[in-house]
Amino acid sequence: MTSMPNTSLDILFVNDALIAVDKPAGIIVHSDGTGALTLTDVLREAILAEKVGRCGGTNPDELQALQRLDCDTTGIVLFSRRKSTQPLYDRLIAEHGFEKRYLAVARGRARWKERTIDEPIGRDRHDARRMRVSRTGKPARTSIRVLDARRIDDEWLTLLDVRIETGRKHQIRVHLAHEGMPLLGDALYGKPSSRGLMLHARELAFTDPMTGEPLRIISPAPDRMRRLFPHVK
Repeated sequence: MTSMPNTSLDILFVNDALIAVDKPAGIIVHSDGTGALTLTDVLREAILAEKVGRCGGTNPDELQALQRLDCDTTGIVLFSRRKSTQPLYDRLIAEHGFEKRYLAVARGRARWKERTIDEPIGRDRHDARRMRVSRTGKPARTSIRVLDARRIDDEWLTLLDVRIETGRKHQIRVHLAHEGMPLLGDALYGKPSSRGLMLHARELAFTDPMTGEPLRIISPAPDRMRRLFPHVK
């Protein structure tokens, strides 16, 4: 296995059935068959070493990530702690019971304050790594609100609050690139940046099917975003 420079974890939320982890950039969530270290591995190791508070009694082999984030995307990843309760959360995902919000920094300056992109997304037939807006793709809906825009190093950058109503692969990246505002640092749909990919899973809200309790989990903006927009939280 390869290793991350820092395998410490920030735990955002714990209850009897769930653990929410603040994912750093540069690590995948699930195994991709290459032997690369995963966020799941790091969490399992932390639990075995008793480095994660309030997680006593968790069987590391039962941990299962309930959603994916791309390798360089940061923010909330929710894990199921127990196989016995995981189907409840799988059903919640299938029924679109999670409200997901992201922070994003896009290249360019929006001509609008708020916008909803309702464009289907399918695979790019010419590049297996990419997705694209396609009339034959699956429905995808992304709501976007401009939080700030400023000129930095001779280009306009726009800070966005993004809510996705569907969960297609690379959805935010594809929709913003389609609008002519690719994410800063998105080498696949725009161009790379030394600052890294500027996409952060900031908020996850849902009603816990175990308890009926409304939950709202927040991940603070990463340092690389705050360096560009110091006021962002």
